[in-house]
Amino acid sequence: MEADEIIRLEQRYVLGTYKRAPFVLERGEGAYLYDTRGRRYLDMVAGIAVNALGYGDAEVLGAMAAQARRLMHVSNLYHTAPHALLARDLVECSFADRVFFCNSGTEANEAALKFARKWQRVNRPGEDRSEIIAFTGSFHGRTMGALSVTHREKYRTPFEPLLPGVRFLPFNDVAAARRGIGPQTGAVIVEPLQGEGGVNPATSEFLQALRDSCDAHGALLIFDEVQCGLGRTGTLWAYEPSGVTPDLMTLAKPLGGGLPLGATLLTERVAAAIAPGDHGSTFAANPVVCEVARVVLSRITAPGFLEDVRRRSAYLEERLRELQRRHRLVVEVRGRGLIWGVELSVDAAPLVTAGYERGLIVTTAGERVLRIVPPLVVNEAQIDEAVTIIDGLLTEAERPEA
Repeated sequence: MEADEIIRLEQRYVLGTYKRAPFVLERGEGAYLYDTRGRRYLDMVAGIAVNALGYGDAEVLGAMAAQARRLMHVSNLYHTAPHALLARDLVECSFADRVFFCNSGTEANEAALKFARKWQRVNRPGEDRSEIIAFTGSFHGRTMGALSVTHREKYRTPFEPLLPGVRFLPFNDVAAARRGIGPQTGAVIVEPLQGEGGVNPATSEFLQALRDSCDAHGALLIFDEVQCGLGRTGTLWAYEPSGVTPDLMTLAKPLGGGLPLGATLLTERVAAAIAPGDHGSTFAANPVVCEVARVVLSRITAPGFLEDVRRRSAYLEERLRELQRRHRLVVEVRGRGLIWGVELSVDAAPLVTAGYERGLIVTTAGERVLRIVPPLVVNEAQIDEAVTIIDGLLTEAERPEA
């Protein structure tokens, strides 16, 4: 089927909630994607930080096929080995004691908010501890609860009224956090590194202030690591360099290796408040997805993998800062690991579109930030290729007639 026909079918039958690129992707290999016309693209988006091991990874495909032949789906009414083993693996490499599985990041955040509310009700009966603190620049998902703690008005306004009791404080403002979290606060949710909000890393001082304030007032601290977790920042968990641990943490994007999987990790103290029937999911912990996730987690935690991510991160940062020195349109370069934002003084979307013509896939994080989130297996030659193309795009954008 020709690309134009596929695009016409999509425009005719699919609900128009996305502005898609003007080509049809057909296959992937490593860090590259290929469209139906045979054109190759260097992918510096990785399915929005999903495809940590790139495309066509032999171990991922082997695990998927083998488990699909054994057992595809049975629901959460029954025990399966991949479900239990993946939960064990996640607990053994994190702060957590328990895991709840779901299908996406927004569902993981919904679960975390529900669990926090239930914990407060069990442990402080009769008190109104319904307030949830979130932060400017935050993005936690598009379902009604997750959207309620997402800051950007563009996402919120069409669907208001949202969940009551949510209050936003300035991100990375220690003093505001200490003032704003009080005896009425039930939970605080924060991204240790904001993705959609512009690639903004939280400072260690800010995360510590949140931990201290939550402890002082009996609130639960939720870290949203849906985009920044599982090796993306060069450590397994983005919060690790701060030395601060949460009560709950949400995961998704890379966890399923390209298949839909989310997880909410929680301490035993929080888990003790949750009873059978409090929450559920028909498709979550699917045996095929869990088996693939075990491969992803095993690879990311293997000796040397994260050291390689940090080495390539340093190289990517160096190359991006060269762009900042060369181009007046570049306002700031920020990030960590293999998630970087290049803030511009102009809208970033035209550069994304122009990149397609040069065989590069990047995306935005807000209106003026180019977001770069390649597969964690990207190499230095591919980094050079991407930066060279971005350099050309910026040079063209800076021409007087541009």
